[in-house]
Amino acid sequence: MDEQDWLAVRFEENRGHLRGVAYRMLGSLSEADDAVQESWMRLSRSETREVKNLGGWLTTVVARVCLDMLRSRKARREEALDAPAPGAVGNREAGLDPEQEALLADSVGLALLVVLEKLAPAERLAFVLHDIFAVPFDEIASIVGRTPAAARQIASRARRRVQGSPPPGADLTRQREVVNAFLAAARAGDFNALLAVLDPDVVHRGDRVVAPPHGMEVRGASKVAKGATAYSRNAGMAPQPHLLLVDGAVGVAVAPLGRLARIVLFTVVDGKITEINVIADPERLRELDLALFEE
Repeated sequence: MDEQDWLAVRFEENRGHLRGVAYRMLGSLSEADDAVQESWMRLSRSETREVKNLGGWLTTVVARVCLDMLRSRKARREEALDAPAPGAVGNREAGLDPEQEALLADSVGLALLVVLEKLAPAERLAFVLHDIFAVPFDEIASIVGRTPAAARQIASRARRRVQGSPPPGADLTRQREVVNAFLAAARAGDFNALLAVLDPDVVHRGDRVVAPPHGMEVRGASKVAKGATAYSRNAGMAPQPHLLLVDGAVGVAVAPLGRLARIVLFTVVDGKITEINVIADPERLRELDLALFEE
């Protein structure tokens, strides 16, 4: 077996791991596969005889490729703020296998993918490599061009953003119970159960993307409950919603394949939902502060 064949075998042994790293970094299966392929190209052109830990070397290479892709993506966003975000549902990738990507997204955690999309490129890299794959800060520092201490700070900042910080006095446990009860009743089409968690004067709003051209507003528990039950009858193919901390309160992300399509914000007062706001405008979605709930 010549050296290139040996490298190809070793690379295939690491492909699954590299794909996992790249997917968490990029949130896109096709982009992750591009990053893995680029890492193979760099491996095939490099002198690796002195490399003692080829798996670690490849992890560093694919992370560098992903960081470049994230920075390029960020630059494109800033140049076209009026365009849908790259994570939006309308951005379908050529040749994508939806079933395969759905399985991968579920294994990673759709809520995590949505929150990671909010991080700056260096933050995302540091968080993914250290908190998920236990890469030492010395290696992360060499990738982001910082000192190990600075890399540690970047990861810490990313961790705080991922975990979130609810406002003082917020009863998130009760809010989650109420929102979960609403979601369960909506999925079941249970009109009476919906009425039980809705304030009589509840207001349901949707922005201009949800209901073009001017948005919509529905008032009253009965009307909102009827709308929720009507939606449930057509929700068989709809993406599963995922609870997140949105601007310090309980919200729901609708994110097929981890691509954020809309956020549903709930206002809960005295155990009743008083407001439901559905946001699908890409510009507004970019402004929201999203975080995971502590389990």
